Amino acid sequence: MNRTLTAALASVTLATTALLGASLPKANAQGFVIFGGPGEGNNLNFSLDYGTNGHPRDRYRLRIPSKKMTFAVSQFSIEYPDYYDGEFDTELDPDRRLRRQPIRIRVDEGGDYEDVEVEAVIWDSENHVLDIFPKEPVPAGNKVEIVLSNVENPRFGGMYFFNCRVFSPGDLPLARYLGTWVIGIGNG
Repeated sequence: MNRTLTAALASVTLATTALLGASLPKANAQGFVIFGGPGEGNNLNFSLDYGTNGHPRDRYRLRIPSKKMTFAVSQFSIEYPDYYDGEFDTELDPDRRLRRQPIRIRVDEGGDYEDVEVEAVIWDSENHVLDIFPKEPVPAGNKVEIVLSNVENPRFGGMYFFNCRVFSPGDLPLARYLGTWVIGIGNG
């Protein structure tokens, strides 16, 4: 292909990309995925207090709808990608009096969210998993919100797929996939 034709094609591609990018809606805290993603019906809702990499600490509110909670849950496993270099505060206050808990499980049993006591949190940074163990199993059929406070966002903005897997009490030790939070972190 000669240089003139190559330059013309490159110019058209660049102009088309710029026009398409300008016409797309801005991403919000709920995330906006152009290509890829977990698939229809598997997106889970969430919100971030800040959602930028320039803010020192953030709070993630990861929600699971009641229709996904078809059985009691004794463990929540949040898997995140290896390129996510943020950090989680997992130090629980055993007395629950000295400060707010950095990781909470909240259950909506008909209008108001109530906290479920968290017994343990295990952050396996090598395998990119955050395991959260409630003291008592979270009952089926309720909306759930997992609140991660004091999160240090990744150094660079981008899209991060957080998969939610759960374990049921007395069940075989096999994780059940509930869905994915597609978390967008902006450059701050």
